[in-house]
Amino acid sequence: MRRLIPLLVGLLAAAGPARADGLSFPVLVPLTGFLSLEGTSQRNGALLALKEAPAGLVAASEVIDTGTSPEAAVTGLERAAGGGPVGAVAASMLGTQMLAMLPLAAELKLPLVTVSGTASITEQGNPWVFRFFPGDAVTKTAHARYVVEELKKTRPAVIYQTTAYGQSGKTHLEAAFRALGVNPVFQEGVDPAAKDLLPVLTKALSANPDVLVLHLHAGPTALLLRQAATSGLKIPVVAGSAMHQPSTAALLDPAELKGVCAETAASPVSGGSPAVAAFTESYRAAFGKEPDAFALGQYDGMRMVLAAVQAGAKSADDVRKALAAGRHDGLAMSYASDGKGNMAHSAVIVCYDGKTRIPALVKRYDNVTGVVK
Repeated sequence: MRRLIPLLVGLLAAAGPARADGLSFPVLVPLTGFLSLEGTSQRNGALLALKEAPAGLVAASEVIDTGTSPEAAVTGLERAAGGGPVGAVAASMLGTQMLAMLPLAAELKLPLVTVSGTASITEQGNPWVFRFFPGDAVTKTAHARYVVEELKKTRPAVIYQTTAYGQSGKTHLEAAFRALGVNPVFQEGVDPAAKDLLPVLTKALSANPDVLVLHLHAGPTALLLRQAATSGLKIPVVAGSAMHQPSTAALLDPAELKGVCAETAASPVSGGSPAVAAFTESYRAAFGKEPDAFALGQYDGMRMVLAAVQAGAKSADDVRKALAAGRHDGLAMSYASDGKGNMAHSAVIVCYDGKTRIPALVKRYDNVTGVVK
């Protein structure tokens, strides 16, 4: 069910309709369902960017909860487009919703700014989508390289989600491992609604792997790691980006995280620069939570949109052109389109020591695609 949430006056310092040269910036993200943790982070990043709009711009909007159904996302986009001139949409990170919205975005001529990792959303030849989170071609390359080059493991067992996100990650992991001369000894998908992952974990371990590789959403990641810790898992785990989220780590005891690493675009709580530290403090003050890479990527994406407006963009097409041709030095990385709307080209690996829920940055893979000049 779609839920509309008007932005608070105090949060965005603007009570009326969005005003940035007359353009609005709707936020359409999953706030309920199995992606609620990730979607809430995405929403918060977009809202913080709008709150911190460049001097002279007042940007506000409404938030639309897309749930997890493609139909709700399409309906939300139709509603948002009917609310007045739209400059860009902070669009759902759920791959199936993005794929459903793409034809309508092209028809309405509205840029979709997302942090979805599903690779296929930028393979549709649609010029209106811009991804500010590294796609699977980047993150799964980093994922596999860390397993093989740094951990020196050659017998990975891969457990992935049966969603579009999971299927995309599995495909790219296979290719990345193959390029490194490694073949997984086990691969199996699990439904995000599964309440017990011990059966698939038991099957994976029966293949005698030397590392467990996960590509799951936040809830299933936490569930599997809890059951792995209870069963006395002795091999390392390298998980997908859902694991780096503070909200995911909060579901586990620090001891249950020992030996766990994860790929992601960034880890604001791990530090890295004064600008990232300032963002983290602003995020905490605004939302009372810790930020993650989804929040930071959406923040960077909306900041690039607002920079385009500040530079003179007066329509959605102006914004699209600026995103397609420009470069933006964000907090997580430098962004530039590869011609398909993939804006993010770097990834990091973070690891937990079993004593704290704050991971350490252990490896960075910059400009994996060679696009940023």
